Amino acid sequence: MITFDQILPKLIEVFTACQADLTQLGEMIINRDLNGRVRLIANDTIEGNPSALAALTTLCEQMVQALGNHAFTVNQLVIFESDVRAIRHQAPSFLLADFTSIYVIDRLATEGSWATISEESTTAPRIVFFSIKGGVGRSTALAVTAWSLAEQGKKVLVLDLDLESPGLSSNLLPEERRPTFGITDWLVEDLVDNSDMIFKDMVVTSELSRNGDIYVVPAHGRDIGEYIAKLGRVWMPKIGACGKRESWSERLERLIGQLESKYLPDVILIDSRAGIDEIASACVTDLKANLVLLFALAGAQTWTGYSILFSYWHRLGVIQKIRERLQIVAAMIPDDERRIAYIEDLRDQSQITFINDVYDELTQESDTDAFNFDELDESAPHYPLEIRWNTGFSALTSLSRRLESLDENTVKLVFGNLIDNVSIIVNAAQQRKDTL
Repeated sequence: MITFDQILPKLIEVFTACQADLTQLGEMIINRDLNGRVRLIANDTIEGNPSALAALTTLCEQMVQALGNHAFTVNQLVIFESDVRAIRHQAPSFLLADFTSIYVIDRLATEGSWATISEESTTAPRIVFFSIKGGVGRSTALAVTAWSLAEQGKKVLVLDLDLESPGLSSNLLPEERRPTFGITDWLVEDLVDNSDMIFKDMVVTSELSRNGDIYVVPAHGRDIGEYIAKLGRVWMPKIGACGKRESWSERLERLIGQLESKYLPDVILIDSRAGIDEIASACVTDLKANLVLLFALAGAQTWTGYSILFSYWHRLGVIQKIRERLQIVAAMIPDDERRIAYIEDLRDQSQITFINDVYDELTQESDTDAFNFDELDESAPHYPLEIRWNTGFSALTSLSRRLESLDENTVKLVFGNLIDNVSIIVNAAQQRKDTL
């Protein structure tokens, strides 16, 4: 029996065995459908070339024999098209091993594929707080960062996009201050052209800051309502009056654009869903993030997860588009004698993960511009920004109440490393804006 994970290794064996015939077949696409079955997309000129057609038939027979139930039958295996290259450009693809003309396209059931990386925002910087697993203090760190930036006089827009496990708004707003609607409501109402009706009632200004502003956009409103029923619809694409299809992440980007136009923030902080799912994919890859903070704990679970993500980006050839925006954050560091050993262990694991799939390989002839960093280079994305464990923050039931009497020295001790790095990006964006 052949399983899904064996498909590509088996195909590499088949195409290697048929290497001599590949030149006359030209560019081809291996298409893995939603069920994990494989078809070939080949140029229709092969149909009029008996030699090439015979070579393709042999290739198909060997593919069926190698893949079993993960391949269509020989007479169903090939789809002939007039422009294979154009089809390849319609979806994310990657080369099969070292073959220069054999590409793989995966058809996925979800909108979020992690494969398409948006350009960075050129207006207010967007900073995404992301983690492979939950329970690492990500939302608390975002809330404190928002508070600190506002104390510096900044206008901060905060979005709770952890839709399946919402809670950021409770960190920044007491119950009585929460707005009527939230992001989930907007995404559902937008499908029936009602979004403008609720837009003005989905943002509330937090009263925590004395100097700047914190605009909070929660996952849901004060009245949760039929949240599960709504949540099952937020992923829906919207078909406009002219028939144009707009994916759910494109709709989300439209919402952020409207919020930015109305509130003119200096920075947008986005709390992402943990894990490699559809919401996280939109937050990290689709919403023009300028910085993606990757929260991490020492241990195999964290680095296995990030390795899966990084290797996927590497294989699809898109890692170069996002790697300069990535930054590891060491969460919940023991604030005792274990701290130094903990940080060293986490930094070692982080560097190994980045070397495997993010950094350029160094050789004796390596270009000095290679994207690679020494282990102790504090400017490296693998070098963790530190957040120390603090009992006062870890035991919070309401950060909004804690922030009312927050000691700035405590914030600096626990979150200072993170806040300083975020402030650099925000201040740089402000300087660019001032020079225009």
